[in-house]
Amino acid sequence: MPVCPSCEYEYVEGITICPDCGEKLISEKFFSKPEEWTEENWALVFTSDKEYEIEMLKENLESAGIAAAVLSQKDRNFPSSGDFSLVKLFVRKENVQEALDYIQETLSTKNDNPDEE
Repeated sequence: MPVCPSCEYEYVEGITICPDCGEKLISEKFFSKPEEWTEENWALVFTSDKEYEIEMLKENLESAGIAAAVLSQKDRNFPSSGDFSLVKLFVRKENVQEALDYIQETLSTKNDNPDEE
């Protein structure tokens, strides 16, 4: 069965393009699922109530070659004042120290330039 490498959906034979995202489908035998999230291989490195801040840090880490993932439990369907949940940034355990150093450097640069906010 063909599989979308982006969405990970399986399709019937004969379909060559993913109708959801437009990616070219590949053979199931060439598809490898991404590694599962487990506490054994991912570690929490940063939390914030500002989703944009986490997304910025994630993009910065990935541009430095550090795999990162965001876990957000915010409910945008429920308008309220204040934030009731945190957004979390995870990296692979072998990259924790490198990620922490990079985050600290990024945040200290931001604090040195308060006009850039």
